Amino acid sequence: MDLINPPAWAAAKGYNNATKARAGQIICIAGQIAWDEHQQIVGHGDMVRQFDQALANVLTVLTEAGGRPEHLVRLTLFVTEKEAYRRSVREIGEVYRRRMGKHFPAMTLVEVSSLLEDDAMIEIEAMAVIESE
Repeated sequence: MDLINPPAWAAAKGYNNATKARAGQIICIAGQIAWDEHQQIVGHGDMVRQFDQALANVLTVLTEAGGRPEHLVRLTLFVTEKEAYRRSVREIGEVYRRRMGKHFPAMTLVEVSSLLEDDAMIEIEAMAVIESE
């Protein structure tokens, strides 16, 4: 997988502008929220804890499909409170690096008015490519 960042642009921080994967298996992961194995929301009102659980859920699905974090090519984060995300960005970054290491795919963050589950503050959708060898 190649990471694409135009050299004339300022360096991207915490993401890459694009990822280019060679032929392989594409895995599309539905939006994951901060619920546990019993579909109960964890971290009520806590953006960092909800981010941690939602990302863990993405990685659990990815692992089940035969992938690893470095196979992720795109993450889309939907948050109900952009300012809560911004206030927690340092702690979120620590959680991210603990789970993902230094792999930064293309990412988008979108603020939405609400998510399907009332107590959910964040939903993470993902795409991965397991490249053919």
